[in-house]
Amino acid sequence: MEYNFLPGTQIKVSKICLGTMTWGRQNSEEEGHDQMDYAYEQGVNFFDTAELYPIPPRQEEQGDTERFIGTWFKKSKRRDQIILASKIAGPAAFTKHIRTDVTYSKKSIDTAVENSLKRLQTDYIDLYQLHWPERPTNYFGKRGYDFKRGDLWKENFQEVLDALQGHVVKGNIRYIGLSNETPWGTMGFLNASSSARPRVRTIQNPYSLLNRTFEAGNAEVSHRENVGLLAYSPLAFGVLSGKYRQGQKPEKARLTLFPHYDRYSSAPCNRAVELYHNLAISNGMTLTQLALAFVNDRPFVTSNIIGATNLSQLEENIGTARIQLGDQVLEAINQIHESIPNPST
Repeated sequence: MEYNFLPGTQIKVSKICLGTMTWGRQNSEEEGHDQMDYAYEQGVNFFDTAELYPIPPRQEEQGDTERFIGTWFKKSKRRDQIILASKIAGPAAFTKHIRTDVTYSKKSIDTAVENSLKRLQTDYIDLYQLHWPERPTNYFGKRGYDFKRGDLWKENFQEVLDALQGHVVKGNIRYIGLSNETPWGTMGFLNASSSARPRVRTIQNPYSLLNRTFEAGNAEVSHRENVGLLAYSPLAFGVLSGKYRQGQKPEKARLTLFPHYDRYSSAPCNRAVELYHNLAISNGMTLTQLALAFVNDRPFVTSNIIGATNLSQLEENIGTARIQLGDQVLEAINQIHESIPNPST
């Protein structure tokens, strides 16, 4: 396993990060523990979770994913060997069951951090992230910014960082990151940081063969400001595994169970998947291997967050850390991208 420094720190994280959002809906506690055992044995030292998880979010399971990680820490005694990332949920219709105040106010941050620490059975979180922006903007599959008259959001970057700094001082949080953020929002937080306010180290955004929008603005911010991408949905909800090709609906698969997650199910996506599938097969790889190997080695990617619902998937996903794509394959990928750019909706 290869490792990268979390930007601006002395912490090394594995090129592959273990995603956990299915634990509690599609995966049991025992299965989650098995995944953590296997990932750790393969050199993965970076786990990502969130107070919102599992997904899709429901009140009755909220926080179960963190609880599963907490019981694994207690059982395995490996807390000090894992770099742990979690997130605070932002305002949305689907988060009202978490707190009455789901803004990033000091009170909300204090409550969220305290509850996550209890569920995780730890006294610190290595990387604490804002799951999505408070303000109306484009994220979760929304391509462009839609100006809204009467937008009541007021700039509060300094106040949010001050609230997070309180937990850095206490030792509850080591570093902070963003998620689902735009270049403007990322720069807002970076400009608000100071010797008395923590600096953003990472941004967790979607990035895959079907969604390379990060390259349009965030990639330059990442490079020039030393903010690493934690790439999520590198297999585009499993679409880039090929299991949904030609209308297939595998039993218990994510999009079979939850078809409303259709961000990567458009006709242009299907056409692109076929082209990438053919490219992978012609080069002796599976589509999964091609898709993950591409993300793994992008220069702005600090870690690639993979997710699996069984150990067979997990083995293949982690194994892609050993694959390097040649120049001809990369050129072919770019040709497909130019013909069908960012087809996800």
